[in-house]
Amino acid sequence: MKTLILGGTREARELAHIASGERGFDIVSSLAGRVRDPLLPEGAVRVGGFGGAEGLRKWLVANAIEIVIDATHPFAGTISANAAIATTSLTLPLLHVRRPGWSEGPGDKWIRVPDLDAAAATVAGMGDRVFLTIGRQGVGAFAGLTEPWFLIRAIDPPDGALPPRHELLLARGPFALADESRLLALHRIDVLVTKGSGGDQTDAKLLAARAVGIPVVVIERPALPADAIVVETVPEAWEWLRARARTRG
Repeated sequence: MKTLILGGTREARELAHIASGERGFDIVSSLAGRVRDPLLPEGAVRVGGFGGAEGLRKWLVANAIEIVIDATHPFAGTISANAAIATTSLTLPLLHVRRPGWSEGPGDKWIRVPDLDAAAATVAGMGDRVFLTIGRQGVGAFAGLTEPWFLIRAIDPPDGALPPRHELLLARGPFALADESRLLALHRIDVLVTKGSGGDQTDAKLLAARAVGIPVVVIERPALPADAIVVETVPEAWEWLRARARTRG
């Protein structure tokens, strides 16, 4: 069963590893190509965009894809929407793999906002030193804030405009709690900004912020289609994929 895994996440790599070792599955993983040195999954890999929903539809047809797994980052809303449109038009099964989001704990000071612009507007009055952990995309939303100083952490350098007062820290998770605590103290951080990505690769910053009472601006995930089939874990995704294979056989 020829399967396209849309990914770049740890979940996508784990699923590709499992499925590639099983008979009856022909796995192709697709990466957006936005990270310069991505961690590659096992098996066949394509890198780059499809050209919107119609481009993806044509690619699915040309490559005889029978099933699609959307295991992209929770904030990769465009490709998730395009996958829904393309697979619906071809009546192909589509599964979305979304890790659980983070939840507030005792002592957390979270402010949830719907998008990057709302995060920038919220941060404007919260402190002089901001730790920005949203990846390299979307940093431009904060470029107009001239008063605060930003510590911007990303895997690759951001494109486009940056806040005039900033320091760029290039790093890839996972991050240890002790290191995150030292980072907050060293840079005298007043407020942390993050996307509500979930997972255990980058959650140490939230624990570090909780320990010292630093407020956290959390950007909410984009919504999936109302009729989307969604699982939270790789084992659930694998069972769903195997069930589809059994039905097909």
